[in-house]
Amino acid sequence: MRAPFPQLIELPAAPINASPAPELTSIHAARQRGPYGSSKYRGNCGGYLIRDLLRYYQPARVLDPMTGSGTCRDVCTELAIPCVSMDVRFGQDAADAHLYEAVGKIDFAWLHPPYWRQIVYNDDARCLSQAPTLDAFLQRMRLVLRNCKGTLTRRGKIAVLIGGYSDRGVFQPLPHLLVAEAAKVGLRMAATEIIRLQYGNTSSSRTYRSSFIPGLHDQCLVFEAGSL
Repeated sequence: MRAPFPQLIELPAAPINASPAPELTSIHAARQRGPYGSSKYRGNCGGYLIRDLLRYYQPARVLDPMTGSGTCRDVCTELAIPCVSMDVRFGQDAADAHLYEAVGKIDFAWLHPPYWRQIVYNDDARCLSQAPTLDAFLQRMRLVLRNCKGTLTRRGKIAVLIGGYSDRGVFQPLPHLLVAEAAKVGLRMAATEIIRLQYGNTSSSRTYRSSFIPGLHDQCLVFEAGSL
């Protein structure tokens, strides 16, 4: 008989340090999404991770080129941080360098892109979820990262929330692939990857006939300018 799966898992103790956001560690577990964005926007994340990152890095100005339902914008409003929001739904292609000419300098960029075609958001060919191949998706993500890098101040950071998934029977490790793409445009990891536990996924309530290892998290990668 299979042993019961533990319902409560104690996280390792984090070392005490001078962090302005001591709750922010390499594991982020927030059961609630908070009063940010809209839970009706499919694939949207809650705002607590964004809030903790902004409390930690304390930017004076934020860029969100894939605003979705406005989660990052709502967090910035709460923290009284100016936020430049854009989205392909409004005709603003995050891969278009000309779009950034009027942005000015920012200290922090938040990116929560589609996880390739796991969720197809619209029929706009410029949308990352419409990329016909994995290479095409990564190429456009590389353009987005290059564009965001061009807006950074010297202390600027780019945070990307992304997860891997099985696409037509083949697992796509998107976080690992994105680190390699970031290096191509002169970005390096600025901190440890942050494992964000996913609560409330629709797949969690389903029963499948096939056997697989369920994914219960995605990853937040924080980049800064500089060669590896």
